Amino acid sequence: MTIETSPAQSSPANMLAQTDPVIDPFGRAITYLRVSVTDRCDFRCVYCMSEHMSFLPKKDLLTLEELERLCRAFVKMGVRKLRLTGGEPLVRRNVMQLINNLGGLIDSGHLDELTLTTNGSQLGRFADQLYAAGVRRVNVSIDTLDSIKFKEITRWGRLEQVLAGVEAAKKAGLQVKINAVALKGVNDEEIDQMLAWCGAEGFDLTLIEVMPMGDIGGEERLDQYLPLTLVRSRLAKNWTLEESNHSTGGPARYFDVKETGQRIGFITPLTHNFCESCNRVRLTCTGTLYMCLGQEDAADLREPLRISPDNAIVEQAIRDAIAHKPKGHDFVIDRRQGAQSVGRHMSVTGG
Repeated sequence: MTIETSPAQSSPANMLAQTDPVIDPFGRAITYLRVSVTDRCDFRCVYCMSEHMSFLPKKDLLTLEELERLCRAFVKMGVRKLRLTGGEPLVRRNVMQLINNLGGLIDSGHLDELTLTTNGSQLGRFADQLYAAGVRRVNVSIDTLDSIKFKEITRWGRLEQVLAGVEAAKKAGLQVKINAVALKGVNDEEIDQMLAWCGAEGFDLTLIEVMPMGDIGGEERLDQYLPLTLVRSRLAKNWTLEESNHSTGGPARYFDVKETGQRIGFITPLTHNFCESCNRVRLTCTGTLYMCLGQEDAADLREPLRISPDNAIVEQAIRDAIAHKPKGHDFVIDRRQGAQSVGRHMSVTGG
């Protein structure tokens, strides 16, 4: 593997002498960092963004070198898994520089896994490069296999392009997992079909409850919400779902699908939250650290990052932030209370 050298790698302040993971107030070790490398996306999915988004000015974004430096600080402090998200991470200019450099941490034994969540639109261009950089798994968001519905859900996306990207990922040797948001009245009648398709292609499928994040209209959010407890009971009529101990380090609860040999996962922030085992924090492309997806409490890491090339100040800011990690989120979708959400859109923190 060829690794580009950046200033963040060569600085003595960023040499990695790993410590034990930082522990939050509820005894949870923080070993997983999700990094949104951009808030921009080439889709406008109806549950994620408004159609006419106002994105951050480029001057507010951390450079790729700064993002790498923060990732290395977290790895030094016990993080073993990095997931790059967006927006759409592969639309960030020169993002492969960051991915290549972080992939070097796998070679050196400092990192267990570097993964990516993508809408798949750019996989045709980048799949081989991702594998060469050390990425072995990608999550691809596909909510429907109907090209007309896909266009309606994503507003700007083309299903054919995404499926071509998924095929490129398979050929490159990447393990693909399909993520689908369950949307009432939109794709609820297709989930059996998607499970069969994933089984035929050798993919696991993860279903996600719609999360009340960002202003897309309260009634719209209520109309979208489909409890996964209902979905699972429907699927059990046609499929044999056997509870599995499989874990990818994230919040999904997995079941083996006997008929296909693959798995289905359920992410249920509303019907059954997964907060008791949360080992994750989320970093945005502006250097804001969110300790919980469903809370507004956050810490600014950009200022301490830029104060000094010495990471001691950054590391202390990270410890102080994790010391305030809440026990869980407060997502609510209820006809009486409406969709109680956090104000930021999903694209800000990458899910």
